Amino acid sequence: RAKRPRGAGRQLEAGMRGILITCNMNERKCVGEAYSLLGEYGDLLYGPEQFSDHEERLSGSDREEDEDDVEAALKKEVGQIRASTEQKLRRFQSVESGANNVVFIRTQGIEPENLVHHILKDMHTTKKKKTRVILRMLPISGTCKAFMEDMKKYTETFFEPWFKAPNKGTFQIVYKARNNSHMSREEVIKELAGIVGSLNPENKVDLNNPQYTVVVEIIKTVCCLSVVRDYVLFRKYNLQEVVKSNKEDAQQNPSSLTEEQKSEVVKAETEEEEEKSSKEVKE
Repeated sequence: RAKRPRGAGRQLEAGMRGILITCNMNERKCVGEAYSLLGEYGDLLYGPEQFSDHEERLSGSDREEDEDDVEAALKKEVGQIRASTEQKLRRFQSVESGANNVVFIRTQGIEPENLVHHILKDMHTTKKKKTRVILRMLPISGTCKAFMEDMKKYTETFFEPWFKAPNKGTFQIVYKARNNSHMSREEVIKELAGIVGSLNPENKVDLNNPQYTVVVEIIKTVCCLSVVRDYVLFRKYNLQEVVKSNKEDAQQNPSSLTEEQKSEVVKAETEEEEEKSSKEVKE
């Protein structure tokens, strides 16, 4: 039986794109916050979403007594098929992530990296807190099976827009595995860094303030991937941290930070930030 009705029948799998969101215990509220936030900025960037109200009408008709009316039963069945098709085509759809305190929102017809970067940039500039339970929001623009051979084959093509000559950049790889014990962190980072290097030898590792951060999030047997900008500046894409006022964040334009300021931002980064955020959310 599905524990949560919201994700029933749909789960994270290879081939999906979307947004991986970590939260503090309350997953149902997290999904609600995610729909609200993504809907707000999605409408802003891509225009209002178009879908009909078949599902709302359908949920009402479920309570009606159809008795043995064949026509009514047929109409209901057609309505259900139509509603499920419309749901599949929705811009944002929550699916079962396979891990506690992690929500995955599948996206349709949008660029997850652009959307999430836009949200973080806006929150970083305005310092306006928009969520209570969402901690981190990571765009996932590619997924494959979480086995080394699959990942190597997939990333050889996936990394090309950022790292294949003449494109180049400084980079770091951040890795997190949940409910998975067969993958080695060291091996994954070594192999993927090797692939980035093979696409253009001028791609260099920078663990302090890289242009690009390769995000590797493994849940069970699915590997979620993205390449993001401003990972350090936007506090590891943590929505609770990015709105805090920091003296090193005085200049709001990411590209206008001096080297000294960049190093200050890096120094301020700690692994405890996420824990601090979750404690604050609980309070």
